[in-house]
Parts: sequence; structure tokens; C-alpha cells
Amino acid sequence: MAHATTRTLRTRLSAALVCALMAGAAAAAETPASPAASVPLTPDALAVKKLVEQRFPTAVVRGVVKTPYFGLYEIQLDDQLLYTDTKVNYVLAGSVYDANTKQNLSEAKLRKLNRVAFDTLPLDLAFKRVKGNGQRKMAIFSDADCPFCAKLEDELKGIDNVTIYTFLYPIDALHPDSARKSRMIWCSSDRVKSWEEFFATGRLPENKGECDNPVEATNALGKKLRVQATPTLVFADGNVVPGALPTAQLESELNTAQTESTKQAEPAAKQAAAKK
Repeated sequence: MAHATTRTLRTRLSAALVCALMAGAAAAAETPASPAASVPLTPDALAVKKLVEQRFPTAVVRGVVKTPYFGLYEIQLDDQLLYTDTKVNYVLAGSVYDANTKQNLSEAKLRKLNRVAFDTLPLDLAFKRVKGNGQRKMAIFSDADCPFCAKLEDELKGIDNVTIYTFLYPIDALHPDSARKSRMIWCSSDRVKSWEEFFATGRLPENKGECDNPVEATNALGKKLRVQATPTLVFADGNVVPGALPTAQLESELNTAQTESTKQAEPAAKQAAAKK
């Protein structure tokens, strides 16, 4: 019985590891290398990278860094993290937590690696809502038939002083009619009103959705940015967060993003001033 349990556990761990490595390879075929790929590797990290690639030929390793825990190395596979020893004899798939702060260190690192430069987003593919002074900024990838997107819309009612750019991002595999609804909303004379009315009442604007619309382009954009779920939020500092965040967390993320984006803009502003 013990041997059967051990075999089952090994099988499950092997499957999880293979899935993680295969997912990293598949994602690499569709998306450009993350910024971490340009970070120079130390000799030890380079040796680990070569061993990983030898043992797992399909893996595309974006980066390797030594962690402060257990002498492990962190392997970056596009939007996933794995951990291994110096000889790559063992590989761990999963999250690492700080026992004192209860913070998910793996998730925090991934969020940092997957930041998106907000100013590079093609905002002409989104419709714009301005609430209050509109000083804070965020973008949302949203699916018209997604229940969590409906939940987010409810939470946004409690948020003021923000500009929201909504990218219509129907996920056909889950909601096959969402693309049609998205096109109809985009083709309406008032996209904001049509969007909010749809979530409030389920009523769609009276058109066939046959105007020029960005739905295919936003789907391509989402795949490029590795948007895998709706809603997915992008804040002004580049932080990407999936899920229907509650109002209090939205406020916190918006305020943090505004502070961080201001800091990021300061060096450029100083250089511009120095040239005058």
C-alpha cells in the first residue's frame, strides 16, 4: 500500500512538472521574451540553466537567479517559476511563502516579471470611462459573459477619480456568444452606456455588430500579454492582476500604482528639464 501511494505521488509530481515545462515552451512560441531574459547570468546560474535545458530539452528558460532560501535557484519559464538545486537533481513546482509575513513570494516575483508598460498599451482598442477627476488610471481585459467581470463592475461602482480603459476580450471557449455581444456594444453610439446597461439589465444595443471593431485585435493583444483569464487588470505602474478585486483592494492598487508611476516618470522628467 505504501509503495502504491509513493508511486501515485511521484506520478502526480512528474505530471505537474512536465505540464509546467511544456506550458513554458508553448508560451514561448507565442510571446516575446520577458525583460528578465536580458539580465546577465552569474556563472553558477548559467551552469544551472544549461543543466535544465539538457534535462528538459523542450524548456525555454527565460532566466535563472539564486534565491535566499535553501540554496535553491529560481528558474523563470516565461510566466511560471520552478526551483532547483545546483546540480538540477531535484525540481520543485509550486509557490514559496514567507512564513513570517505570509506573503506568496513566487506570486510577487511573477507579478514583477510580468509588468506591462502602461503607456505602450494601444488604448484606441479600448473604450474609455472617466470617473471624477480621472487622475488614476487602469485598464481591464473583460468578457461580456464573464460572471467575475460582472462582479468587478459592481465593485467599480464604489471607485471614483479614475480613468478606466476596457478592452473587450471574449473567451470563446467559455462564452461562445460573448464576441457577438462585444461587437454590438462596440458598435453602439455610446459604448460606456451600452456596456454598463448590459451588465445591469442584460439588454444589448440595437445593432448587428457589423461596424469596424477591435475584438480580433484585442484578442491578439491579450495573447501577447499572456492574459489567461477575465477580468485581468493592468494598473498605471504596469502591475497586472487577474480577478474581480474588491473595492478596498482596487483602491489600494490604484493608489500604489499612481505613486509608483510618478516615481518611474521622475528620471525622464529630470532629463528633459536638463536638456532645456
